[in-house]
Amino acid sequence: MDNWLGLPQVASQHGPDIDKVTSWVHILMFIMFVGWSAFFLYMLVRFRKKRHPVADYAGLRTHATRWVEWGVVVAELALLFGYSVPLWSQRVDNFPPEEQALEVHVTGEQFAWNVHYAGNDGIFGRSKPELIDVQTNPLGLDHTDPAAKDDVTTVNQLHLPQNRPVIVRLRSKDVIHSFMLNEFRVKQDAIPGLSIPLWFVPTVTTTEIRERTGNPQYDYEIACAQLCGIGHSKMRGFVTVHPAAEFDTWLRDESTKAASAGSDEFWE
Repeated sequence: MDNWLGLPQVASQHGPDIDKVTSWVHILMFIMFVGWSAFFLYMLVRFRKKRHPVADYAGLRTHATRWVEWGVVVAELALLFGYSVPLWSQRVDNFPPEEQALEVHVTGEQFAWNVHYAGNDGIFGRSKPELIDVQTNPLGLDHTDPAAKDDVTTVNQLHLPQNRPVIVRLRSKDVIHSFMLNEFRVKQDAIPGLSIPLWFVPTVTTTEIRERTGNPQYDYEIACAQLCGIGHSKMRGFVTVHPAAEFDTWLRDESTKAASAGSDEFWE
């Protein structure tokens, strides 16, 4: 179904299915709006004062409206159980195997998105709340943990591979935030005290989306869709989608740099 609703660009595997449900909901709502508006206008004319100077308490004697109401119920049930529930179930119950996916931890705080990748060893290092420093160590990463020495962290910048499942484990350090990636049709609240997983497959690289839109400055954005404080409007991050091989090179290089920097700090 063409993007007749003017929705954002689609850049994920499940995005077209989300848009299809959205389109069918709009079509149903439009039909109902036209139908009920026409019925309302008909009733205004049919029971106008000139024709009915005395109130008619019996009203319109027909079963047509009942059949229309049942038709709406059937259409809504079809949308719910034929489209929405299966789509929701797929996102919740059919997570990809972890060995086939990139796992990344994203932690929201007032007012930034902190991103954490396991390094070349594939193991996430330990974090401790008492080690958190907003400027130098916003995630409280314990650099004495061998698994943490090669971990990669970024602020407001998420790097992803194309055509590979991505599992995001979403957290919050303070209040409720909402992790929203418009082009990937992803939106999930980040709730303090919980680690909430979500997954999707990016299908369009940043270079490709810039060519598609004709905008060389186009960037995928991370938005916070939950009012989270006075700086809410500035809680903005960016996503760069790389070809898979290019992403692997980026992560390997960044992990090597992190391990080297950690070794230098240790020996100093």
